[in-house]
Amino acid sequence: MKDMDFRISAAASSRSGFGRAARNALAAAIGAVVLAGCSVIPKTQTDAPPPVASPTAQPTTGLPTDDTRHRVALLLPTSGNTGAVGQSLANATTMALLDTNANNLRITTYDTSTGAAAAARQAIADGNKLILGPLLADNVPAVQAAARPARVPAIAFSNDASVASADVLVMGHIPEQSIRRTVRYARSNGSNRFSALLPDGDYGQKSFSALQNALRDYGGQLISSETYARGNTSIVSAAQRLRSSGGYDTVLIADGARLATQAAGQLRSDGASGVRLLGTELWSGEASLAQSSNVNGALFSAVSDGRFRRFADSYKQRFGNKPYRIATLGYDAVLLTLRVARDWRVGDPFPKSQLYDRGGFLGVDGAFRFNRQGIAERALEVREIRSGEIVQVDAAPQSFGS
Repeated sequence: MKDMDFRISAAASSRSGFGRAARNALAAAIGAVVLAGCSVIPKTQTDAPPPVASPTAQPTTGLPTDDTRHRVALLLPTSGNTGAVGQSLANATTMALLDTNANNLRITTYDTSTGAAAAARQAIADGNKLILGPLLADNVPAVQAAARPARVPAIAFSNDASVASADVLVMGHIPEQSIRRTVRYARSNGSNRFSALLPDGDYGQKSFSALQNALRDYGGQLISSETYARGNTSIVSAAQRLRSSGGYDTVLIADGARLATQAAGQLRSDGASGVRLLGTELWSGEASLAQSSNVNGALFSAVSDGRFRRFADSYKQRFGNKPYRIATLGYDAVLLTLRVARDWRVGDPFPKSQLYDRGGFLGVDGAFRFNRQGIAERALEVREIRSGEIVQVDAAPQSFGS
């Protein structure tokens, strides 16, 4: 798995029934997904929710004849190391079907943990016209090899933009977009000279590229950068090297909360408390950041959590535990499919062109749309760490212009 493929968050919880209050609370987030038409609506932890049986799961052989239902394959790991994540996504697709009373889709789950290629081939053999998944970017080529000859598109849950193509759309939250949004806000609020602390590997390289592109588009000067190896104290040494070079007023720290706070202590030492710090989407959901004075005033961008809180409450009441943060992608993927299904005749190829709506869609995570490269562009909010709290300082747009 690539080191930027996805992030996971959730804690285990007890089971309980799904009540009317939960349905009503989520109803405002479900209306139907298109801003231009109608409107329905990852940090690894060891206490992940256990897999829960999903009503979307169907036998992968001998499916009934469908005259009134579209066949849609859900390709996810439902066992193995990432099985809990995949099951959380599968449960979310079930929620979407039940919450919308959908009766025109047959969603069949195929476990990719035993082989993505075999799962994709079975999905195609079973007559599915659309694939939701896979989760991991490394599985995309195998799925694409099976689906492309049959002209079946896939909407992948990965956040690796490099796997997008004409027949694979990427629906995950792209890290580069978070950096771009934050840099734009920082530039409009006095940041001029930028430096960066970047981890070795794919995530660091893409973060650096995103910073360069943002400065090219919004102005500002790139002063310097330092790289480090994750998993040890080398970020402290890198921060010390950056600190000694000076010349910047803003520093991007492209890593999670623990390493970011270590680096911040060095960057703001010896009277440099005025240096502005920027984070990435890895900071989303990291409450510990608010407890560190070293990152006070730091900025980062992420999708809004406003609808997610209602989604998570409803999910917990229905399945007995909290969802992984990425589960919203499963919910919104079903809503997208339902929107397109209005003009999709059973048995016909999936009309993929309808996904490229410039007006965009409204999901649990806010407004998004697919660009011509097949990558989901998302409306992000900017947050600031301020005196022990994480507060929104610039709201996410509610829609897209043309």
